Amino acid sequence: MDFYFPDKGKAARFISFLEDVVPMKVKSSKKLIGTDDKSNVSNYKYTNLVEICTLCKDDLLFLPKKLALSIGNISRLVLVKNVSNVIHVIDPLSGQTGNIESDAYWRDPFRPIITAARTRLTRYMILGKEPVFLERNASKKAVGKKQRSKLALITAARESDLGRNDSQIEERSQLGYLMKSGDVCVGYDLTEAQLVDEEAEELRSSGKLPDVVFVRKLYGGVATGESDAAKKRMFKLQRLSVKKGEEEGGKGKKAKKDVDMENADEEDFMQELEADREMRTRVNIYKSEVVETRGESSGDDGEEDDDDEDDQKITLDELLDNLVLDSKPDAEDAMGEEDNIEQTFAGFGGDGERAARDNIGYVGRDEALHLVAKDSAQPVTEWGKAFFDDDL
Repeated sequence: MDFYFPDKGKAARFISFLEDVVPMKVKSSKKLIGTDDKSNVSNYKYTNLVEICTLCKDDLLFLPKKLALSIGNISRLVLVKNVSNVIHVIDPLSGQTGNIESDAYWRDPFRPIITAARTRLTRYMILGKEPVFLERNASKKAVGKKQRSKLALITAARESDLGRNDSQIEERSQLGYLMKSGDVCVGYDLTEAQLVDEEAEELRSSGKLPDVVFVRKLYGGVATGESDAAKKRMFKLQRLSVKKGEEEGGKGKKAKKDVDMENADEEDFMQELEADREMRTRVNIYKSEVVETRGESSGDDGEEDDDDEDDQKITLDELLDNLVLDSKPDAEDAMGEEDNIEQTFAGFGGDGERAARDNIGYVGRDEALHLVAKDSAQPVTEWGKAFFDDDL
C-alpha cells in the first residue's frame, strides 16, 4: 500500500503515529530529482519503506525458546491478547501474561501457527467446569492472584458432535471464570489442525500440546445461532460515509461477493468487541434501535451468576446515546438565550444615558436603521474658530 505526502514532515508524523499503534521498522532513502548549480539548490524524493508486524489479535503463537525465556519463562504456546506498540500475549493454560517488544520481534520474526480466521475457529458447547489452582513455580514469572482465580478446567463438546457421539474434551483455559454450562465459545481444535511450525507439529502429533485452545465466548443471538442475531444486538457502530468508485460500485457476482465478505468481516469485529472489555475502551459504541425501543430493561438478561460475574459482557453503561448533529435547539434553551441577551444590553442604560454623561452623541436602535452612509468625508469648518477669533 502506497501513501504520497506533499512534504517530508507530514510523512514523518504519519510514521510516528504508526510507531505508537503497531510494531514496525522503517527503511528510508532519497533520490535526487534535479539540482540547480547556480543557486546550489537540489530537489530530492524521499521514500520510507514501513514493514508492519503481521500478528493479529487472537493468533496462536509458538514462541522461540529464547524469546519465551526472556519474557518471564512463559509457555511457548501463547495467544495474542492485543497488539499495540508491543505485542501482549497470554498463556491459555496458566493465564501468565507477557509483552514482546518491537525490537525483540524484529530481531527474530516469526509467524503464527494458526491465524485468527473464522474458518479456523470451532464452536464448542460448555458442559461444565471446575476451578484450577496452580502451584507456584519459582522459575516462572508469578501469576497474579486475580488471574489465578480465572483459571478453570472446562468440559466441552463440539457443536457438530452434539447428537452424533458422546466425545468430550477437558482442557484448562484462562476464560474459565466466564464460562458456565450451556454457554458457547470458539477455539482452535488442535487435534485436526496442521501447524506450519515443524517443532510445534511434532509436539502436537506426540500429544504434548492441548487438544483445544479456547479463544473467546459468544454472546446473545450469535451463541444461539439465530439468523437475525446482528439486528438484535444491543449496540452499534457509526461509520463514515464513503463514496465508492465505479469499480467498487459495480454489479454482478464479484460485487456481491465483496459485499458479503465486508459484512462477514464486520460481524467478526462486532463479536470481538462483545467479548473484550479492554478493546471497547478504545471504540465509541452507541445504543442500537433495539435498546431504544425496548428500554433499559433489555440490558438485564438475568443471566449473570452470583459466583462468577462476567466482566467482559457489554452493559448499558458503556453505550453512548445517538447524537443528531442537525437537530435544532430546544424552545426553552432558545428563550433562555434571548433573556440573557436582553439582560446584557440592559446594563448599558436606556436612551443613551451613559453616552450623555460622557458628552458623546447617541443614536438609538430605531434611528440607526435609517442612517444613510455618506459618499465622502465632510470637512468640519467649525473646528478652531474660537481660537482664531481670540487672536483677532
